[in-house]
Formats: sequence, C-alpha cells, structure tokens
Amino acid sequence: RQPRGPCPSGERLCSAEEATAGSGTYTRHGFIFSSLAGCVEKKSEDSGLPVVSVVRDAESQLLPDVGAVVTCKVCGINSRFAKVHILYVGSTPLKSTFRGTIRREDIRATEKDKVEVYKSFRPSDIVLAKVISLGDAQSNYLLSTAENELGVVVARSEAGVQMVPISWCEMQCPRTHTKDFRKVARVQPQFLQT
Repeated sequence: RQPRGPCPSGERLCSAEEATAGSGTYTRHGFIFSSLAGCVEKKSEDSGLPVVSVVRDAESQLLPDVGAVVTCKVCGINSRFAKVHILYVGSTPLKSTFRGTIRREDIRATEKDKVEVYKSFRPSDIVLAKVISLGDAQSNYLLSTAENELGVVVARSEAGVQMVPISWCEMQCPRTHTKDFRKVARVQPQFLQT
C-alpha cells in the first residue's frame, strides 16, 4: 500500500490484528495510533502482518525540543535577559525563525547573581544554547548557556572583524586588539556553524 495522506498525531490507524506498529506509532487497547503528525505508510512484510509507520513529512517543521542544542542569533538584550532568534537545531537549519530567551540566571552555571547580560552577549552574536523549556508562548523558548560548551561562538567587533576568544569571558578584535566581555563557548567542532 502506498502512503496515505497526512494524519495528525493521535489518530487511530487500524486494529493491531491487521498490522504491526512501526516507527511513529504506538499500540493501545488493541489499536495502532500515530504518535506524530506525518504520512502513514503500510509495508508488507514476508513474515505476515504488514508494518504501519508514520513518517514525518520532509517539509514539516523540525521543532526545537527540550535538551536540544541550538544555534541562535542575539537580537536584543536588557538587564534581565537576551532575546534571540533560533537558527539551527543541532546542525539542521530551521525553515522559519523561532524566538528564544536566555535569562540572566541561565547564562552561567556559577556566580549567577554576578552575571551581567551585556557582559555576556551583544546583539548579532551567534550563540550556542540548550533548550530548557518551551516558554510562555509556544514561540518563545527558554534557553541556557550554563555549560562550558555553550555561549558565544561568533562575535564581531565594532570594527566589523570576527573576534577571537582569549578566555572564558573575553574576546578580542584581531585588528584593533580591543577586548570585550562575552560568555564564551568552548566549541565542540560538530556544532560549529560558519
């Protein structure tokens, strides 16, 4: 059987006697349900029952999940938090922009009370962060940079040159040698988005 049209998550697909539950499905009370929104596929197996699975539509949006490492761009800061646009989940670029917030208390793991947002991020910085919750509105994710691997990965100086990290909390412009405070990430190569 070829794929059927799209089905929403939680739709009852068929009786568990007619098929085996494959990926993207679960069995309850003798029926197979879809566990995600996507296209239903039924594949015949030589051994007997066909396998029903639900495949995420390639066009459907990848969503940042709690615990995911995301690459984002700082679009605004104030004394309490930094506002960001999420650009990548892992190494996958997002088709549309999601908004995120990095609160002051989620910037560092230590000395949280001494953290100053403007000494951690600046607008247009590229930051690696971890999703800690799906914030108030569905479109506003709460993010944290309180791990060594997380923080600013790309920052430009006032001269427009990409700055070089010189410590956990400072970056320097190679042209003017001006130093700026940042919450610097120790970047793991697999996350580097240039």
